[in-house]
Amino acid sequence: MKVLQLVDSLDVGGTERVAVNTANALSNRIDKSYLCATRKEGILKDSISDNVEYLFLDKNRRIDFKAIKKLKTFIRVNEIDLIHAHSSSFFLAVLIKLLYPKVKIIWHDHYGNSEFINHRKSGVLPVTSRFFSHVLSVNTKLKVWAETKLNCNYIDYLPNFALPDNNKPVTRLSGEAGMRIIHLANLRPQKDHKTLLKAFKEVIKVYPDWTLHCVGKDFEDEYSKSLKFLVSELQLNSSVYFYGSKQDISNILKTCDIGVLSSKSEGLPIALLEYGFAKLPVVVTNVGDCIKVVSSLKEGLLINKEDIGALKEAIIKYISDKRLRTQNAIRLFEKVTESYSETAVVNKLITIYKLHLK
Repeated sequence: MKVLQLVDSLDVGGTERVAVNTANALSNRIDKSYLCATRKEGILKDSISDNVEYLFLDKNRRIDFKAIKKLKTFIRVNEIDLIHAHSSSFFLAVLIKLLYPKVKIIWHDHYGNSEFINHRKSGVLPVTSRFFSHVLSVNTKLKVWAETKLNCNYIDYLPNFALPDNNKPVTRLSGEAGMRIIHLANLRPQKDHKTLLKAFKEVIKVYPDWTLHCVGKDFEDEYSKSLKFLVSELQLNSSVYFYGSKQDISNILKTCDIGVLSSKSEGLPIALLEYGFAKLPVVVTNVGDCIKVVSSLKEGLLINKEDIGALKEAIIKYISDKRLRTQNAIRLFEKVTESYSETAVVNKLITIYKLHLK
């Protein structure tokens, strides 16, 4: 069994991390694991295992004949059986299959705005899905959407999984140890940093020594500028810190005390799983499949999206009750270890691969 993970970039994001994690996890479980970045390299390139063979296409337009030829040759020469295409890379995978019919395609849908799935434009997906052997959806809403919109006989829900990184600790967080809140998310509107900032403003009126640490890619766009302006407007400059993309996530999480996700929409956020593996108590909005991870009050505090008051109260509840933080962190760790570990998810994935390679 030889499998290629196909992804558009290696920037830090949920889709990209799943692609890299999957390639790495498969590297000692199948004959050969490959990973191809089609358009852009990024910080995650350094996280690819030495046992994974890597290819970069440098594709710069939708139909790039040079890139198509390069990928087809790579697949043929290495006798790759299956392309596991993540998100928008499906289109290139289908072009390859038209030229090299023996290769199979698994499409992995990581669509992050599942709360607004009714507004999703399917585009060419219904037509190209005829060439998919299997569709994998990162939450149940996406699975239902695929069953309704796509032309594929095999559609399954496959949860994300997280792997602790082994990167050298390099990031030093500001603020006092024992009083840090982490928000691990790229600076995108769907992550709703604004609600978090407004809630945190209320938190520090009661607990002024606590600090908020935002780790994730800064696209330096209008949304980013609006966040920086809001921090100044709320006079949070000495309490809120932005770090951009970082590789040593495991190290960062070890130095924090509460994990927060304030998203308007999610699939199944890897950050939530990483909080669990790091034994952090979590406050998370009830979007996507977050409720499957935090399914009871013993596993974390689940609140409605865009609710400043509820977010403030949840954070204060944790700050004021260290015992509750410890208990919830342990329960969440047990949950993600059992249900969202590398072994549990990858074993299911290999079973799916085998189904189509008989």
